[in-house]
Formats: sequence, structure tokens, C-alpha cells
Amino acid sequence: MQDKHTYKYAVIRFLPRVEREEFFNVGVILFCKRLKYLDVKFHINPEKLNAFSSDIEAETITEYLNSWKIICEGKSNGGPIAELEISEKFGWLAACRSTIIQSSGTHAGLCTDPQKTMDELFEMYVK
Repeated sequence: MQDKHTYKYAVIRFLPRVEREEFFNVGVILFCKRLKYLDVKFHINPEKLNAFSSDIEAETITEYLNSWKIICEGKSNGGPIAELEISEKFGWLAACRSTIIQSSGTHAGLCTDPQKTMDELFEMYVK
């Protein structure tokens, strides 16, 4: 039997009008320290976006979340945050914010394959 590894994740939410506290889920970020895994997966549903707000284009949100992907991958164009340890990057990305892109509280679990677990969480919370 394979070893199970602890992981943490947060659901990424889009809030077109922060003051109204309405949101829909657009992605998942998952961190597994033992396997040195940090990744984000997201999808902007244009129909949901238009139902909530016509002021913001899907490309704008996608560009913002692509920067999260760059940070997770530790690429040099991710700025100083991309250079942090992966646990610090996860903490920064999953931190509470008052912007139109927010994360849920963090949750923990056990997995054998963090990519498979992230795909399952994405299907459960986003798709």
C-alpha cells in the first residue's frame, strides 16, 4: 500500500462585487509539502461570469490566475513571491483578501497522488 501524504487546499473564488459577497468558484490550489507539490487549476465559466457581472472580462481574471500558476511553478517572472519556499507561496496565495479573487479557508486531507486529488477537488468544486 502506498504511503498517504498530507495536503492542504483552498478553493479560489471570483467575487464580481466584493460588497455583495456573491461569488462562484473558479479554481483550486493544492499544496503537499512532502512531495514538494504546489499547483493551481482554474476555469472561468463565461456564462456564470456574464450572469454575475458584465463589467469584467474572462481574460482579465485568467491573466490574474495565470500569475498564480507562474508563482506556483517558481518562474523568475513570478517576482519575489515565486522565489519563496513552496509552503510560503501557498500561504501567500491562500491568504484572505478583499479583492475580486479570494480563497476559501484552507482544508487538509490525505492523498497518494496530489495531481489526481487536485483534479478530483476541481471537478467537485468548480466544474
